[in-house]
Amino acid sequence: MRTGSVNPRRADTRRNHERILATAAKSLACSGEVSFNAIAKEAEVGVGTVYRHFPTPEALILAVYQREVRQLVEVVPRLLEKYTPEQAFRAWVTDHLAHYMMTKRGLADALRAATASRGELPASAYQAMVGAVSTLVKANVDAGTIRSDLEPETVLRSLGGLLYLDPKGEWRRDVASLIDLLWRGMGTDRT
Repeated sequence: MRTGSVNPRRADTRRNHERILATAAKSLACSGEVSFNAIAKEAEVGVGTVYRHFPTPEALILAVYQREVRQLVEVVPRLLEKYTPEQAFRAWVTDHLAHYMMTKRGLADALRAATASRGELPASAYQAMVGAVSTLVKANVDAGTIRSDLEPETVLRSLGGLLYLDPKGEWRRDVASLIDLLWRGMGTDRT
């Protein structure tokens, strides 16, 4: 009889799955390419394991995209528990969204190719991102740090400049400058 403990094989399978996704995300961020052999080697799994989890490069690319979006959304409540609303917004953009955008830049061509054969990207990903921004905007409006007339979609679009970050450059400085510019435009005391 099972007592609710996790089957060690399943736990190992989940760890392998996550290592493959994390490795693929790094590969896509750097080169925009997916090599099952290189990913298997870096993730310290057999290439057969990669194929068992992701039978095609398109399946892997879409899984990386969905993982990145899910992580962006799920971190927002934890940031709001840990920081003030303004600090949570800044941490989310700097430590999470910027990484995602740099990955997505490498992922963009791969995503286009993957969706050409499988259909469009899930619309739920965009809605999830708008939801994450909405949560951060509402927390800041409630704290009085930004204007109440801001649309979360507009805030999200304004962060599109993160796509142009150079992962090998001074990207943290560039993110801070973008946030400062955006913050002045969103602020309650626009003079």
